Amino acid sequence: MNNDSPILMSLAPVSHDLGGFKVHRTLPHKQRTMVGPFIFFDQMGPARLGVDEGIDVRPHPHINLATVTYLFRGAIDHRDSLGTVQRIEPGAVNLMTAGRGISHSERSPADERAAGPVLDGIQTWLALPSAHEEVDPSFEHVGADRLPWIEGDGVRVNLIMGEAFGAASPVTQHHPTLYAALHLAPGAALELEREADERALYLLDGDAAVDGFALEPMHLVLLAPGTRPVLRSERGARLMLCGGAPMDGERHVWWNFVSSRRDRIQEAKRAWKAGEFALPPGDDAEWIPIPEVPKTVSYP
Repeated sequence: MNNDSPILMSLAPVSHDLGGFKVHRTLPHKQRTMVGPFIFFDQMGPARLGVDEGIDVRPHPHINLATVTYLFRGAIDHRDSLGTVQRIEPGAVNLMTAGRGISHSERSPADERAAGPVLDGIQTWLALPSAHEEVDPSFEHVGADRLPWIEGDGVRVNLIMGEAFGAASPVTQHHPTLYAALHLAPGAALELEREADERALYLLDGDAAVDGFALEPMHLVLLAPGTRPVLRSERGARLMLCGGAPMDGERHVWWNFVSSRRDRIQEAKRAWKAGEFALPPGDDAEWIPIPEVPKTVSYP
């Protein structure tokens, strides 16, 4: 990008067909591993599965990160090794802090399967600061009615995490984080304040431009720090805004594990192979075996 552009770089997605639906991943990327604490950014769908079909992500482990699930349509049943059983629906947030280690599963609810599930949402991972990587695992669900909505002049903002646009989200932060869903009506504009040191926009659908620079759908676009660009849409758009303070050093990613230490990832691999992770009660008959070589995530 040139010096006059508010855009530092645009990250193209890697898309994976998971049978019936696609996942579009923009983080981690070879050009950029993190934006603030965000180290994994997946768009799930949008897709409609057949009657009696559904997603079935069997129990699998995580360490040293927090997962954030946010849906636009559909529903997912979450179970984890803490004994949590939680259905998530559009506009709500599931925050699962893996810390020293957790396992969980994600499956389509029975009532969704009966009608043919819709899958449309974003799942992200947040790296934990070094001092908190080994905290006790925890789970937090915040309903849609508890998240701030900021509305005006054709703009609706659902603030998922952090403080921005004069509001504050109640969702726990382990590191300064900015995360919001943006809805622009045709002809609407929104000035993006200096809400975070590192910021990125992701265009879900519609059209949008930042200071006249058009955004591409399903690309994660990093904004220049310290700027206050104006986001505009001619025909209407849905976007995600994410970022936060820079992380305290690089992170290593291997399969479902994130850590500031390579040896910690090796230990987590050994522990999962040895069956030392607890499994979700009520969903412990099967699990995802550790791969010899991950097909999707391994950085650096």
